[in-house]
Amino acid sequence: MEIIIAIAIVALLIIIFPNIRIVPQASQYVIEFFGKYKETWEAGLHFKIPFVERIAKKITLKEQVLDSPPQPVITKDNVTMQIDTVVYFRIFDGQLYTYGAVNPINALSNLTATTLRNIVGEMELDGTLTSRDTINGKMTEILDEATDQWGIKVNRVELKNIIPPAEIQNAMEKQMKAERDRRETLLQAEGHKAAAITRAEGDKQAMILAAEGERDARIARAEGEAKAIYLAKKAEADGLRALKEACADASVLELKKYEALIQVANGTASKLIIPTDMVNAVTKNTVFSETTGLGDTTPEAPKPKAPPKKDECCD
Repeated sequence: MEIIIAIAIVALLIIIFPNIRIVPQASQYVIEFFGKYKETWEAGLHFKIPFVERIAKKITLKEQVLDSPPQPVITKDNVTMQIDTVVYFRIFDGQLYTYGAVNPINALSNLTATTLRNIVGEMELDGTLTSRDTINGKMTEILDEATDQWGIKVNRVELKNIIPPAEIQNAMEKQMKAERDRRETLLQAEGHKAAAITRAEGDKQAMILAAEGERDARIARAEGEAKAIYLAKKAEADGLRALKEACADASVLELKKYEALIQVANGTASKLIIPTDMVNAVTKNTVFSETTGLGDTTPEAPKPKAPPKKDECCD
């Protein structure tokens, strides 16, 4: 009897232990009961009923990457080029992922290729090469909406490579070279223009500074001459004031007039304009000298004596 119990216990343990399952973190197990979906196990410890329940699918909830091979795509202007994409997605519902499609990953890859052809087919070559963000956004929106029924969440789509035909690449390289040459010419022209403007501004500033210097020099000379005239007049006024304070008589004043006349006569002019009062003064002095004999430096010669008259009566 004890042997039977021991055998039963061993058989029970053999049956029970394999049906104890631990679901890892970020994973889901889809459980079927007699071939029909029963539940989805989340992370943790679970027990499966032997012989009637089975694990239909083990699913990871981590983000996954689908790297599609290059696909031939024709643009709106009939240019065929190779484009490969990278799709970042994750599974959010294990039941939909298990029963939504036979092979969800393959379905996502084919859907990515057809969506890419549809979007690029409405664009021209230049627009395709310069609108990566637009294409990425449209593909992400379309794929995310289409894969909801498969339990897949598309986070983003990136265009990995865009490879145009060889002749298009050569034409693009020539166009790029011509554009760079044009930019170089424009930059050189802008440099020459800036240099000419700078030189003109320098010449202008030099002329302005020279004019300002000449103006300041003229002002300084004029101020110097005005000051000299002022000082001369001031000295003359001080002299007259000193004569007045010294109570000079008429003879001193007449002497000053003669000195002024001598200074006038020392000039280089061929004509002299003598004031009337000076002429009158000279005339008066001349008459006075002739009348009084004052002022003569040479004495007059003695007059010869007349011979004696003969007396006619005595002869």
